[in-house]
Order: sequence, then C-alpha cells, then structure tokens
Amino acid sequence: MTGLLRRIAWNLRHRWRRVFALLVVGAGVLAPFLTGLWWTLPLVWFLGLFVLLPVLHTLAKPLPDGDDDGGRSGRERSGDPALDALRERYARGDIDEAEFERRLDRLLETEDAEIPDRNGDVAARVRENLEREIERIRE
Repeated sequence: MTGLLRRIAWNLRHRWRRVFALLVVGAGVLAPFLTGLWWTLPLVWFLGLFVLLPVLHTLAKPLPDGDDDGGRSGRERSGDPALDALRERYARGDIDEAEFERRLDRLLETEDAEIPDRNGDVAARVRENLEREIERIRE
C-alpha cells in the first residue's frame, strides 16, 4: 500500500497540471447537471484551463537562484545535460579517462551531426571541441 501512496504523492507533486486539468474537465461536465444551465460547461472549462491553470503554473514555478550552478563556475557549465552528466560520472570515478574520451567523442560527433553545416568545416569544429575538452580534463 505504501507503494501506491508514494506513486500518488509523486504524481500530485510532479504532474499536478494534468491532475488539475482532469479535475477541471470533470467539473465542467458535471456543472450543467448540477446547475441545470448548459453554459456552465464552457464557463468552467474556460476559467479552469485558460485562467486558473496558467496562473497556478506561474505561481508554482520555482524561482531561479542567483547561484544555481551547484558551485561550478560559468566556464565549466556547458548547458548540455548529457555533457554535464558525463563530466559528473568522470569526476565521481564511475568511468576512467579512456571511457570518458570515447563517450565525449561520440557525444560531440552526434551534436555536430545535428547542427547544419554553416561554415562548411564540421570536422575542424569537432576536432577543436574535442581538443578543448581534453585540455580541460588534463588541467
């Protein structure tokens, strides 16, 4: 039973927008039956989904901290979650340097393959990024 309660609590905490929207739709369907007025359905749906939901979302959104980078400087933060996760695994010692470089190569190749070639020299940019990351590791 605790697993079910834990799952319900997690869903309410992380997926409250979906739960709220489902409750608004249900209340909108019930409103004409309870009041006897047909126009309460679109009124409840409009107020719930287009007024209350955006207001609650804005109020519940966490404010960014002044120092939310976890103690890392702006130079070390890449903005790429995959690269950050790879660096953290290397720093913890989960992977060795050879594995880190292999995964970094693959990550940089896939990133550059997704970006359209504007300058005409993708290989040079990949090499440059790779050399920069290897120098950063060796420091």
